[in-house]
Parts: sequence; C-alpha cells; structure tokens
Amino acid sequence: MLPTFPFNLLISRLFTMARLDDVFSTELTRIAARGGARRLRGIERLAPGRVQRDGRELIDFSSNDYLALSFAAPLRARAAQWALEYGAGAGASRLIGGTLDLHEQVEAKLAAWKRRPAALVFASGWQANVAVLAALLGRDDLVFADRLVHASLHHGVKAAGAREIRFRHNDLMHLEELLATHQARPGRRFILTESVFSMDGDCADIVAIAELAERFGAFFYLDEAHATGVLGEHGRGLADASVDLAMGTFSKAFGGFGAYVAGSRPLIDYLIHVCSGFIHTTAPPPSMLGAIDAALDLVPGMDHERAHLADLAANLRSALTEVEVNFGASTTQIVPLIFGGAEETMRIAAGLEERGILGVAIRPPTVPDGTSRIRIALSSAHSAADVEHLVATLRDISH
Repeated sequence: MLPTFPFNLLISRLFTMARLDDVFSTELTRIAARGGARRLRGIERLAPGRVQRDGRELIDFSSNDYLALSFAAPLRARAAQWALEYGAGAGASRLIGGTLDLHEQVEAKLAAWKRRPAALVFASGWQANVAVLAALLGRDDLVFADRLVHASLHHGVKAAGAREIRFRHNDLMHLEELLATHQARPGRRFILTESVFSMDGDCADIVAIAELAERFGAFFYLDEAHATGVLGEHGRGLADASVDLAMGTFSKAFGGFGAYVAGSRPLIDYLIHVCSGFIHTTAPPPSMLGAIDAALDLVPGMDHERAHLADLAANLRSALTEVEVNFGASTTQIVPLIFGGAEETMRIAAGLEERGILGVAIRPPTVPDGTSRIRIALSSAHSAADVEHLVATLRDISH
C-alpha cells in the first residue's frame, strides 16, 4: 500500500513563512533603508524605442537594442522557421548530442565575420564570461582587471580562485605599474577589460592595452558586449588580432539572445574540452540560432544605422553640456546622466516617466557609491526629436 501524502502539511506550508524568510525580510528592510529597494515592473514593447506601461506609451531609453533589430522581420522569420524545422530545443548538451548542423553553421559564420579562426556560442554573456574564465584561469594566475568591468568577469575570476588585481578605470599607467610590480611573481598573466563600458559609455584603449599585454606576456581577454554590432568596421567591434579572446553578446545590437567567444582554434578546442559551463549545459535552441544567423546577414551592412546612432549620441552629449548634466566620459551610444545621490536620481527617473520617457535609475551596488545615474541607451530607432524631448524634459526637472 502506498503511503498517504500529507496534503494538510503541504497546505500549511503554503500559507506560512518558509525557512529563512525572517532573514530575507530583515535584509530587505535594510536594503530599503539605504535606498536600494528594487521591484520588477512590467512593460509591453511596442516597437524599437517604444514601450507601454500602465496604458501609456513611453520613449524607451533603457533598452540595449542599439540597432533596432529585436523587431526586425528577418530575425523573427528565421527564428520561427528554424524552430518549426528543427524543434523548440536542441535536446542535449553539445558533447552529448546537442550539436546540430545549425550550431556549426552559425559558429563558422561568426568566426568569419570576426576574422578569427574559430568561435563558440554560449547561452548568455554572463554564462560565457563566468564559465570561460573559470576554465582558463588557475589558482596561481594573476588577473589584471579594470575595476569597472562587468560583474560577470569579476565572478569568473573568483570562480577560478585566481588572484584579481584591479587597476583604476582606463588608467593604463596604473596597469603598467601593476604589471611591472608583479613581474617576478609566478603564474600566468591575464588582462581583462571591455571595449565599451556598460554603465559609463566610454571605451578602452585596445591598442595600448595590447602593447602592454605583448610586453608583459599577458593573455588579453576583451568583453565586446556593447561594441558588437555598433563599433568597428562593419560593426565587428574593436578587437583585432592582438586580442587573444574576444567575447560578445547577441542580446544587444544583434537584437536576439546569447553570447560568443572568438579566438584561435586551439583556444576554442580547449574550451570545448574543459569549460564546465559549456560542457554541462543544454545547447542553445534553433530559434536562438536562427535570430543570430539572420543578424549576421544584416549587421555588416548597417553602416547608415551606426552613423545615425553616433550622431544621436554626439548631439545628446552636446545638449547635456548646455543644460549642465554630467555624462562622464561617454563617447558611445551609452550616455549616463550622473546625478550622484540615489534619491535624486530616482526622483528624476520618475519625472521622466511622468513626461513619457523611460530612463531607469542605476544605483549602488551596480555603480560606485555617489555615482547613481540614469543610463541612457540610444537606438538607431530613436529620432532627433526623441533626443530633443529628453533634453527639454531634463532641463525642466533636473534643476
């Protein structure tokens, strides 16, 4: 006779606090007290650069859809076509039986576009950075990382147990000093930075960093998440042959989802053998690959959209100077409106939304204390009038 399931116990548990809920509640109270409370707020995406919230249409300056490809018909059509033809999922991890002809096709196409011998597709940028760094690094290695690189890069170093030595943001004299100071220590050297920094919109000096990497024998790992599709010849990003590994995402300018790493054939083969985050996860599905494949057809020819995006950003920065809003060292499609205090930033974000603009407040710990900001992410779908409306609204509510 089968044992009776204690449904009364289950019902009781559903309406009582789960274990550790008191701890979670206490910590949430502390987070709220220091101005860090967050909540998920739903939106309906209407079109690139436009969303609807609470029945109101807003100009969306919060999305990373830089080339407005997330709604592009070719991406949607190929994603749907490949899902219909090849299934909703890959069915297994890549080494078990999940490597479809589609994976190899997309990776070959990607490697050719990046002008690299090989490439590997991952489920997300976070997964790629954490998993790849955990596979590449050893406990005796020294990792020299720009202090403002994405959290996933810091987590990848931590997961590997390697020693991370942070240099001041984009301060290559400091990087050189640190490399020289630790020159006699055992272990391999790695340099981690980003082409475009996601919260500041400024760029690293790739040529100068590559020269330091060459001089000190360091492996150069470059995160191109916010440069892929936007910067460089035909949107290839800023990585050149001097970069040992270029990582990027398909969830921003490419309009879809997923990530990649590109580099030498031995590097990619090594990752296939030892990268746990690649080996032990189900392969990306056909629909995701279809969107990537279609974007790879479109992105190289979108120079007009890239030029429009650059013009919008330059005009916005010029106007912000006139209204005395700090935008830091931005030189790209990411333009931070830095107000400093969390409460003031939240007030301005709310004021923007009241006037039809979605600009999300970014607060610590995502950014350093005292640098709370509204991160403006421009899209080629935005018009000059959209930017003018943003500036006029800021002029009214920020002073």
